[in-house]
Amino acid sequence: MSIALLSKTFKLISLTAPVTSSVILSRNYAFKSDLKIYWKRPVKVPSISPEKSGDLEKITWPKENELMESYEKSEELKTADDLVKAQFTFAFNKRGAMVRVVTNETNQLVKRHCLDTASHERLIAGMTTKIRSLQDIVEQFPRNKVVKKQLKELIEKRKKYLRLLRKWDYRKFEWILDQLNLKYKPYPEKFHPITRKDGLRKLTKLHCENLQQEKLDAYRKELETKQLSFLEDKLKNLEFIRKEQIECRVPVSITTDEIDAVRKQYKELKSRRDEEAEIIKAKNVEDDYELKL
Repeated sequence: MSIALLSKTFKLISLTAPVTSSVILSRNYAFKSDLKIYWKRPVKVPSISPEKSGDLEKITWPKENELMESYEKSEELKTADDLVKAQFTFAFNKRGAMVRVVTNETNQLVKRHCLDTASHERLIAGMTTKIRSLQDIVEQFPRNKVVKKQLKELIEKRKKYLRLLRKWDYRKFEWILDQLNLKYKPYPEKFHPITRKDGLRKLTKLHCENLQQEKLDAYRKELETKQLSFLEDKLKNLEFIRKEQIECRVPVSITTDEIDAVRKQYKELKSRRDEEAEIIKAKNVEDDYELKL
């Protein structure tokens, strides 16, 4: 019993004793130092940016020195002072006045008739103008969370209307995209998370394919350099075999047409190689002349 107790206490002491070794444990075994494949997490594009929403152009504001819509035909302003006229321009009024003008211009492009206020095309055009206006605000004030929330909701709503219009009338859907300069970007069928492991697998596969292609190209160039000597040897061997078969009075398996075809192929390849060599030589001479200048 005493020996068993002593052994147990010795084991406990050995387990609880601190490690005094100077060796520092590390996880370098999990990574290769000579790995030539690097993966970097792609920059996340926010859903409210034009790149993701599908707006191919920014909002075009009216000129600031133009009179507002309801004062363009005013007779009093024609004879008024410049300071008074300036009070009725877009520069001295609210942003909403400019948004209304741009909305009316956009609606004229897609509305079905002069009293159209509730068609799908008219609603999509109105939402597009508002989205581009809010995108302009977010560009100036990127920390405005309220505007970002409104913008995200509007983009999703317009995407829903576009999806329905695409389902109902595809020709009209294409026409409205062309009129409003939009690009439809539907939701993906399957959301795939971006992970380092998947990225490295794809990069490794591409690296292996590129390596294989490089080796095949190098081998092809090597064979092309030996092509002339191969055809020359082939021509000699065919002529020798035909001559031997005739002398030995056995059935001739090689025709003159086959020999002529190989001879023609050899001459064409040789002439093409000579032309390429002359072009390279002329180019080198021009480069040397330019360097001397």
